[in-house]
Amino acid sequence: MTSPAAFTTDGRPRARGLDIPLTGEPGPLNAITDVPGVEVGVTTLVAGDAVRTGVTAILPRGRAGLGRPCAAGWFSLNGNGEMTGTTWIEESGAFNLPVLLSNTHAVGSCHTGVISWVNRVDPVLARQWLLPVCAETWDGYLNDINGAHVRPEHAEAALDNATGGPVAEGSVGGGTGMNCYDLKGGNGTASRLVRYGSHTFTVGAFVQANFGARHELTVAGRHVGQRLDVENPLDGDWFERDLNRPPPGAGSVIAVIATDAPLLPGQCKALARRVPLGLARTGTTGSHFSGDIFLAFSTADAPDLASRFPIGPVRDDEFGHVRFLPWGRMDELYAAVVHSVEEAVLNALVVNADMVGRDGHRSPAVPHDQLRALLL
Repeated sequence: MTSPAAFTTDGRPRARGLDIPLTGEPGPLNAITDVPGVEVGVTTLVAGDAVRTGVTAILPRGRAGLGRPCAAGWFSLNGNGEMTGTTWIEESGAFNLPVLLSNTHAVGSCHTGVISWVNRVDPVLARQWLLPVCAETWDGYLNDINGAHVRPEHAEAALDNATGGPVAEGSVGGGTGMNCYDLKGGNGTASRLVRYGSHTFTVGAFVQANFGARHELTVAGRHVGQRLDVENPLDGDWFERDLNRPPPGAGSVIAVIATDAPLLPGQCKALARRVPLGLARTGTTGSHFSGDIFLAFSTADAPDLASRFPIGPVRDDEFGHVRFLPWGRMDELYAAVVHSVEEAVLNALVVNADMVGRDGHRSPAVPHDQLRALLL
């Protein structure tokens, strides 16, 4: 029986299945869903020659925990992108709704879809103000991004499909039309276990990977990108041939970090700030044309982070309480973020296949045999 940490449910290898040496101890699924309560769902849209897109939904506490606040923080390495709901997270240090990922021009459809879904599954919660987190990366090389193919009902379907257990990776959901290091990219996930006295906490990472130039790609410390014998669509006079192809390194990456460790909002933000260190281990230097935006949250119980309308006069005992790890004990969580993000990116690359999309544009998958040989 193959381990889900190293192989997909249909037997395809993930990064560990190619024996890529990686740091840290993963959870049983090596996925963001190793964090108790987290659920992930996708809607994948592939049709004709030009539709290569979709939606990924992440429910921090699952459907059952909708509306319960999670301590949260976010960080932008490069702001050439979009993640809604972040001003409220910055203000209150919490959020209580799902996170949706899709393409750049589908943020509005996803936002509308979340609100419609909440109104359907929890109409009482929907009477309050709703500020969902919807984020994007650009899939216009493979996908007809201006065709309005992602609609609110697709966002609702991804939310309805959300479940715990193994997470679909590669060219699925919001990652369907994405490229990474000029190879086929998309969705990737990984997790790490963190021992804390008698406790074991989990840190899970999910990436929608659509960034990096081929020459940058680094795997397990080896600069392999330029040594891969794979056609690079950016070779030669690419700009003259295709004005719609962004320059090397462009495209964007969204990362979502989850943990069940009890944290302050500022500590969640500190986790989000460590995401670029994990990305850098795969080679990227952070292109101006890449929107690199990251969200981190804790699923530990924190009811007093909820924003409720005040009722009656202030009581003498009306104080909030939050349980959190001491700041001086955060280092192992930081390391878990870095290592899980690195592996999540590699999983997005490894669990993939060649794709041809709009206008005959082709994105090749990383060749497993070549990669193995380069790491010997």
